[in-house]
Amino acid sequence: MFGRDRRCVGIWRAGRRLECSTRTVLAAGGRSGQCADCHAMERSNSVATDTRLDDPRRYSVYLAHHGSVIKVGITAVERGEARLLEQGALASTMISAGSLVGARRVEILLGSTLGLPDRVSTSRKRVARTRPGGVAERSTGLLSVVERTAELAWPDGQVRCEPRVSDHVARYGLPEDGLRAEVVMAGPVAGGVIVGRIVSAIGTDLYLDTRAGLLLLDTHLLAGWTLGRAPADAELTVRLEKLDPAPRQDDQEALF
Repeated sequence: MFGRDRRCVGIWRAGRRLECSTRTVLAAGGRSGQCADCHAMERSNSVATDTRLDDPRRYSVYLAHHGSVIKVGITAVERGEARLLEQGALASTMISAGSLVGARRVEILLGSTLGLPDRVSTSRKRVARTRPGGVAERSTGLLSVVERTAELAWPDGQVRCEPRVSDHVARYGLPEDGLRAEVVMAGPVAGGVIVGRIVSAIGTDLYLDTRAGLLLLDTHLLAGWTLGRAPADAELTVRLEKLDPAPRQDDQEALF
C-alpha cells in the first residue's frame, strides 16, 4: 500500500544513504526517485559519467547477454556479479580486469570494432524475457563474442582473464519458456494498493500473479514512497494498462 506522498530518496556516498536536505516531494508517476539537485550530485561522482577516473579500485570488463543483443560494460571487481543482476542480464562473463581507465578503453574498443553496445533499452530486455532460450544457447552466444575479442590488441591497464559464463535466468525465477506480462502498473497513487504473488524478480522489474493477470511492476516507480502492508482482504486498486502481445524472440533482428 502506498503512503500519502513521494519524497526524494537522497544520494549514496561512501556506501551509505544521505537524505535529501529538502525532502522534496516528487511526481507520483516518475521513474526517478531523486529531485533534480540530488540527481545532479549523484552524477557528479559517478563511474558511468567518467567523473571518477582516479578510482583506485580494480575494474572488470564484462559481456552481458540480453536475448538478441550482447552488450559490453564495466564493474568494480569487488562487486562480483551484482551489476549484472541489477541490469537483468540473462547470462554474463568477465573478460578482463585492471584499472578503470583501462576498462573504459576496452569498452570503447569493443564498441567501435565489434559494434557492441554499452546500453540496452528496458523494452528490449523485457522482450528478451518472453523467450529467453536455453543455457547452452546463451553460453554459445557469449563465447563466440569472446573469440572475436581474441583478435584485438588489448589496451594497457587491463589483463585478459579466462571466460567463465554465469547464467542468471534461474536466479530470477524466469522459466525457459519465458514470461509475457499482460498488464503493467501505469503509475502509483497515494493510498493505492498492489495485491499479488511475486513470480519473478529481474533487475528492477517484478512480475506478479494478480487477479488482473501477470502484472509487470517497474520498481523505479516505488522509490521515494512510504510502503505499508495492506489488509489481508485488500483489492488491487492501482491503475493498470494492458500490454500488447510481445513479438517472438526469433522475429527480432539477428544477434550480429
